[in-house]
Amino acid sequence: MNIKDLLLRDEGYDPWVLLPPGRMREAIAIRDYMIGEGRRTTDPNKTLEDLSEMFVAAGLPLDRCVTIVGLLNAENRASMRAWTRGQGTFNRVFSHGRASDEGYATSPAAAAYEHRSWLAFNPQRVPLETFGIVEELRTDGFTHYVCAPVIMANDRLGFFSFATKAPDGFSDENVAVLRAAFPAIAACQEILTVHRMLREVTRMYVGEEPHTRILAGDVQRGEVTSIRSAILFADMRDFTALTAPMSAEATTTLLNVYYDCIVPHIEGNGGEVLKFMADGILGIFRAEADGTNAAANALSGAKQGLQAVAANTVEPTFEVGIALHVGEVAYGNVGSGMRLDYTVIGRDVNLASRIAGLCGALRQPLLVSSAFRELTPGEGYADCGVHQLKGLAEPETVFAARDLA
Repeated sequence: MNIKDLLLRDEGYDPWVLLPPGRMREAIAIRDYMIGEGRRTTDPNKTLEDLSEMFVAAGLPLDRCVTIVGLLNAENRASMRAWTRGQGTFNRVFSHGRASDEGYATSPAAAAYEHRSWLAFNPQRVPLETFGIVEELRTDGFTHYVCAPVIMANDRLGFFSFATKAPDGFSDENVAVLRAAFPAIAACQEILTVHRMLREVTRMYVGEEPHTRILAGDVQRGEVTSIRSAILFADMRDFTALTAPMSAEATTTLLNVYYDCIVPHIEGNGGEVLKFMADGILGIFRAEADGTNAAANALSGAKQGLQAVAANTVEPTFEVGIALHVGEVAYGNVGSGMRLDYTVIGRDVNLASRIAGLCGALRQPLLVSSAFRELTPGEGYADCGVHQLKGLAEPETVFAARDLA
């Protein structure tokens, strides 16, 4: 079947011509909802449910409404939300990879995006090979499927699909209601998608706390906020020598294996990663009250991370040194002009970094400061002596964790 035969006419098409006054008012009410309450939602599932039920109240025999948007996310390619009559809404994400790529390539959305046009078909009548979804729609009893692309200002794609099981499908007037309301629906989807992308991209690159502060307006150079935390600083031993003969691609792969060993255990114990600095990882565990819980969580995260490193079999294998300390982490905007970096600074960050640097010389995988040791008195530590750390006025006594199992 020629896909062009499924495209809906755009040139010269005016949905309002097909609508009597009563149905015009219904389409306008849907438009008003989407550019008003709908775009201000904190629950996109509810917005989709409200939209679908408004279409049903407007006389459409709508049985399913699906929206899919592309994401800017390190793990997931797209997000889907679906409403089904009598069942409510649900959502899922599609991860990056071959399966998602192939699913999109055989979808109505790909054809709608390519032709920049709506398309519609009866799943019971088109060949199964027309689109990957035809068999599912046919099995579920759908008789009319309409796909509408949302082409955003940055040329990224979203789309809506509307499906019915009514024997006669959607009437021309039903489709006119969909198309009359759709500009506001598309605008709402783009607004919500851009907000989601902004949240996820800033979180990916600067971390949870900085991304929240940045989006709240903390974007002026010199602003500093301090938080008492257990501080974890990890680095890979002999990183420079290990990677000297490696290509950039191989070095990137090695770093990702290293991060996969350490980061999940920071986050899994309630911490957050603030910075990646080549082979350095800076994480914090927010302290409440005296900081005992934060210290215990940081210690668990460090031990689990080292266990993951020991279990790693990907070549080249590597060793990691981790330092733990408790103190103040200062968030601040630094930079020049329009180019800023939201970074973490302060004596306690420097102290954790310097202690991590001792791991190799002392041949210890996990070292803690005296302040950290005081908050974890039940742990067994070996005294590794007093050390004058570069850039710090006062010497520091450091301790090696004994039980890493």
